Amino acid sequence: MSRLVTTSVVGSHAFPGWLFLGDAAATRGDLGADDKQELIHDAITVAVEDQQRAGVDVITDGEMSRLDFNLGFYQHFENIEPVAAGRQLGAPAHDQRGRYRMLGEISAPRGLGAVDDFLYLKGIARTDVKACLPGPFTLSGRLIPDDRYPDRMAITEALIPIVRAECEALIAEGADFLQIDEPSFSVYPDRIGEYVDIFNRTVEGLDAKIATHLCFGNYRARAVGRRRYGPLFPMAMEMRVDQFVLEFASREFAELDLIAEIGRDREVAIGVVDVKNLWIEQVEEIVARIESALKLVPPEKLTVVPDCGFSQTARWAAVRKLQAMVEAARVVRTRLAG
Repeated sequence: MSRLVTTSVVGSHAFPGWLFLGDAAATRGDLGADDKQELIHDAITVAVEDQQRAGVDVITDGEMSRLDFNLGFYQHFENIEPVAAGRQLGAPAHDQRGRYRMLGEISAPRGLGAVDDFLYLKGIARTDVKACLPGPFTLSGRLIPDDRYPDRMAITEALIPIVRAECEALIAEGADFLQIDEPSFSVYPDRIGEYVDIFNRTVEGLDAKIATHLCFGNYRARAVGRRRYGPLFPMAMEMRVDQFVLEFASREFAELDLIAEIGRDREVAIGVVDVKNLWIEQVEEIVARIESALKLVPPEKLTVVPDCGFSQTARWAAVRKLQAMVEAARVVRTRLAG
């Protein structure tokens, strides 16, 4: 029996403060391999318990091993080296993220690290879980083109089999719900037809429920792109996905009408709390947001989530926002039951 108004998260959870201390210690070389694994497992446990205590229906590992939405994945690639951002000073923003120079054919022979985190998650979760990965186009954004890979699309093509292999490995270990995050589609919407093809080739034939998260960036709690989904639709409906995961709360629910089209034959997860704001939404306000969405899609096709991951949010705020979101969903379910 399907749930009515499922609660979930987009991917990352807020990091415990001590995880940053552990990461700094690892950078100095003060931690061994076993120490690092224990650090990450402890952080995943914290993220899982925060979600479960809040009552979230479908949880993740909190993306604790990444220390950012996608930057942690690059440690698994071979033949790349970091390049410092050109702007180090001033207000924090997307242009301060590091990039990578390629030294040869890009590969990840030992995978992208998501399988180990998923196995640990599966072992401690008491509710449903999903595994999250950045898609190949979004991953390509931190890699600098060269003679071998002359532009971003060429890099993306090289990443498709790497991301797909990680998806297959996750499925082999029991993952039946995969979320492929492609925020860069929304940031650079001019080639949506090509993006759809890239995505579909990445997930073709995968035996799992597939979701995709489309947003506008959240590095240092700042958006990086023009915050409109309109340019992606209706072409985005050609994506082979079972669920679209979209950002609405930070945009005062602009473009909510788009979910009516999605809800005809897909599920939709809508952001009902703003991860870029420390203000804690009131339960009744979230209830009103959910009920506005239910005018457009049936409750069995609706999931409510934070706008984006909580990696850039203080943990105390993330926990309170999750609690308010779950309570609001409970109120709506009670009303639906009469």
